[in-house]
Amino acid sequence: MIRGEEVVGTILAALERDPRVNLHSHAVELSFADGIVTVSGEVDGIAAKKIVLELAAAPAPVSGIVDRLRVEPSEPMEDGQIRDHVCNALLSESAFDAYSIRALVKQGMETVRSLDDPSRMLEVEITGGVVTLNGTAESISHKRLAGVLAWWVPGSRDVVNGIELSPPMQDDDDEVADALRLVLEKDPLVNASQISVHSKDLVVTLAGAVATQNSKMAAEADAWYLFGVDGVVNNLVVTG
Repeated sequence: MIRGEEVVGTILAALERDPRVNLHSHAVELSFADGIVTVSGEVDGIAAKKIVLELAAAPAPVSGIVDRLRVEPSEPMEDGQIRDHVCNALLSESAFDAYSIRALVKQGMETVRSLDDPSRMLEVEITGGVVTLNGTAESISHKRLAGVLAWWVPGSRDVVNGIELSPPMQDDDDEVADALRLVLEKDPLVNASQISVHSKDLVVTLAGAVATQNSKMAAEADAWYLFGVDGVVNNLVVTG
């Protein structure tokens, strides 16, 4: 039987080899028991989080992941502040004009906006900087957009997207690419017209020329923020 220390050692060695993960500035804690790897700690960005989880799931004995890994917030915020920012972002987004919105305040759900369609409802809960989204959306693009808006709040440390679809629909690479193009158009940090998007097997490739390194990194983060994306290849060239 493979011992837990061996599994953890294998994962740590893989993390050390990946330049996108910096274990020296942001320590990641790992444990392994009964086929399950528990990952905790804090990393410096969404890309690092997704990569750590992918590498932690890779060794053969691993059958599941408990994700307690958080992203370092760009701005410290209390849960109430994060909740207000997320709700305001959803209220301001025209794609959600027909949606009711509720938020957990203390121990009860409070209505932020009430409309008549029960199939269009978003619920927001914040605990320890982690945003949990529930409710029902009309398309997977709406689900993905809500998740990205939550990630864009500076204090967010993680986003758990539990929004269900009504009616249910199949996901595919075209849906991913369309959703990312929509998100890039809404992101003030990037010029979407400069960026081409391709998705294959839920791995997104970005290509084109952008003016700044910040724009390049913002576009990559947007791709990682999308629900269901398994990888991002950033081929954007900085021309500025």
